[in-house]
Amino acid sequence: MKVDLFDFDLPEELIAQTPLEDRTASRLMVLNKLTGEYKHEQFKNIINYLNPCDCLVLNDTRVLPARLFGIKEDTGAKVEVLLLKQFADDCWETLVKPAKRVKKGTIVSFGDGRLKAKCIAENEHGGRNFEFIYDGIFYEILDSLGEMPLPPYIKEQLDDQERYQTVFARERGSAAAPTAGLHFTEDLLNEIREKGIRVTFITLHVGLGTFRPVSTDNVEEHEMHGEFYQMTKETAKLLNDVKASGGRIVTVGTTSTRTLETIASRYDGQFQEASGWTNIFIYPGYTFKAIDAMLTNFHLPKSTLMMLISALAGRENVLQAYEAAVSEKYRFFSFGDAMLII
Repeated sequence: MKVDLFDFDLPEELIAQTPLEDRTASRLMVLNKLTGEYKHEQFKNIINYLNPCDCLVLNDTRVLPARLFGIKEDTGAKVEVLLLKQFADDCWETLVKPAKRVKKGTIVSFGDGRLKAKCIAENEHGGRNFEFIYDGIFYEILDSLGEMPLPPYIKEQLDDQERYQTVFARERGSAAAPTAGLHFTEDLLNEIREKGIRVTFITLHVGLGTFRPVSTDNVEEHEMHGEFYQMTKETAKLLNDVKASGGRIVTVGTTSTRTLETIASRYDGQFQEASGWTNIFIYPGYTFKAIDAMLTNFHLPKSTLMMLISALAGRENVLQAYEAAVSEKYRFFSFGDAMLII
């Protein structure tokens, strides 16, 4: 299957640069995955498309202020370090710019020396492994020195860094936000619960590999990077009960979707308390085992995220809906509008 099958024309001016003041004020396209029919809605009306006994599954990961700006101790040269994944105590996989300045043994200093990092390994594509050196609590230091790692297509500065966090974010570890969840407020979630719709949470720490462009010509040759996920015993029981009672499992975002499909694939369509690393790659031809519907944002052309939603709703249906979204000037990507696939 060719990657070009998932391409579409997107005017640059439709890429949302800033979040709306009201999280629920986004537009919502509702797409029927069987017929391809779609309608235009406001996000706050999503509750009208959820039924009592359904279950909404959200990703409670919290984005780290993972972009650090420092200097090399030996030369004073400026270095940017982006934290990707912790693999041991105080040791992280990172991306470095410019990577050619940082060799094994290089020490980078941040914030007048409050935080230091020693390069312990050189990886490909600008990757470096660092061991961090500090006094105190690492995450408190990171909160004071780090910046939010906004995607490269967002050129505007973010005045309030909490706008790149969901209102339910609590488990630190992501390099990017689960952006479909950005549309919710506590008030809206309470309205949803009051209607009899269950709300539960999983954790998947989003890695930048999810958003990297597919560099192969054929979809099947692409390899996903691993991301850490976790599901509690309580959430697993709730999801099994919902399926048994005929309710729908509605995931918020591709990250929640990939987590549930990973676990259901492992346990014959059932859910169990689980944690680990997943590199599941969902594209057309995949048979869904866990979810019935999904809320998601509008994605980049030829991305793995486009392939995932095409697996759920059909490639032609998705491309037709995206053509309408462009025509109607929907806002795209992280701070953009949403699509509900039912």
